[in-house]
Amino acid sequence: MTGTATPSSGRGPFGAYRAGEQQRAVDEMFDTDGSVRPTYGQIASALRAMDPSDLRARLDALGRAFIDQGVTFSLSGQERPFPLDPVPRVIDATEWTRLEAGITQRVRALEMFLDDVYGEQAILGDGVLPRRLINSCAHFHRQAFGIRPPNGVRIHVAGIDLIRDEKGDLRVLEDNVRSPSGVSYVMENRRTMARVFPDLFATHRVRAVRDYPRHLLRALRASAPSSVTNPTVVLLTPGVANSAYFEHSLLARQMGIELVEGRDLICRDNVVYMRTTDGRTRVDVIYRRIDDDYLDPLQFRPDSVLGVAGLVNAARAGNVVISSAVGNGVADDKLVYTYVPEIIRYYLGEEPLLRNVETLRCWLPDECAEVLSRLDELVVKPVEGSGGYGIVFGPFATRGELDRLADRIRANPRGWIAQPLVALSTNPTLFDDALEPRHVDLRPFAVNDGESVWVLPGGLTRVALEKGSMVVNSSQGGGSKDTWVLATGKDGS
Repeated sequence: MTGTATPSSGRGPFGAYRAGEQQRAVDEMFDTDGSVRPTYGQIASALRAMDPSDLRARLDALGRAFIDQGVTFSLSGQERPFPLDPVPRVIDATEWTRLEAGITQRVRALEMFLDDVYGEQAILGDGVLPRRLINSCAHFHRQAFGIRPPNGVRIHVAGIDLIRDEKGDLRVLEDNVRSPSGVSYVMENRRTMARVFPDLFATHRVRAVRDYPRHLLRALRASAPSSVTNPTVVLLTPGVANSAYFEHSLLARQMGIELVEGRDLICRDNVVYMRTTDGRTRVDVIYRRIDDDYLDPLQFRPDSVLGVAGLVNAARAGNVVISSAVGNGVADDKLVYTYVPEIIRYYLGEEPLLRNVETLRCWLPDECAEVLSRLDELVVKPVEGSGGYGIVFGPFATRGELDRLADRIRANPRGWIAQPLVALSTNPTLFDDALEPRHVDLRPFAVNDGESVWVLPGGLTRVALEKGSMVVNSSQGGGSKDTWVLATGKDGS
């Protein structure tokens, strides 16, 4: 499924679109011979029939709609509309069913892993994972040891990042089980696309994404202490300066819960209360969007003014549930990620349904030596990095940059992993009046209520807007696409 091909028709905004020209990547819309893939047939026809100026006008309408709705993202300290490309990313029902099963399997295994490492640590005692792997993880918090949520759920929301490789296979790039962001853009992308491109929706059975807040609220309420019959749930935000504040306010509003900051909450006798105009109201579940380090100044950073003093002790006493659980970051660790296939086999007795990207671990001497000998071929990532920061693309780095990277790896081998340069798949993306291939990834969102794992049918497709770039993160200037999962039965939109 690799190679470069020109779409069979150059009409409309496709012009001289060349699928696969970027590092021989698979194109989501066009096959290697230039023919349109079946899932994109009607979309390609509609785009070809459009005058480029019409497509540009609709893109401008998308931008205005986002500005009017306040759909923004903070980049370099400035609020801007979140870039939405007008060409959707389409996934057929058969492939989505496989993805759904693989994501569910992964979340179930990581739930069991977190319960174990903050409890009996059987997986370490059995030698499946090295004990020093966990003990050296910056996000393994001993403050969370022995805290078990009432219904056993630690991962209420997971965002599993996926890429399609040069062979067309979807692989897991990383796990996000702390506070994965981006679901608000999934919902707003859909709402805006349906308004600006109603003709495209009329020809497809697209599964709905609007049910996400309902599923999340149900999971949060189900996690409350068992003695509570009508739990009070709040969303704890760092405040308006946070880059994802739009998402925090949207989710709170759509779930019908209070949006609070740390100053709005207080702990007394291991019970959490919310300050209101009518006095104090007891809080049972906190959906927090604050990192562990800032959550409780009595347990973590004492200089934090974002969190709530005494919150961890209240959770330990069973009087409040913190979602997602304190210490979940150990499952996000990029080195722990390399052991997830073993984690799945150990807890579930199953083979992984979704494969990882092949990864070399610098903390193992043999693999570290291989990385150092191949720095100019590999993508090297800091284990503690996020948002696309700190990544070094060996094939595009200077000799000086590679030499400095080698010194950093030798100084801290636990802090680095390396992967081959995978050519992320491309999708037609509008620039000026023409469509050009740009690299994309996919972040599906899963919600766990303790009874089952529900996967939002779609997810956030992120797109690298710079030609040739494979860094899709919003923090690095990336944009997004509406992700359409096609229904098999009646209209799912």
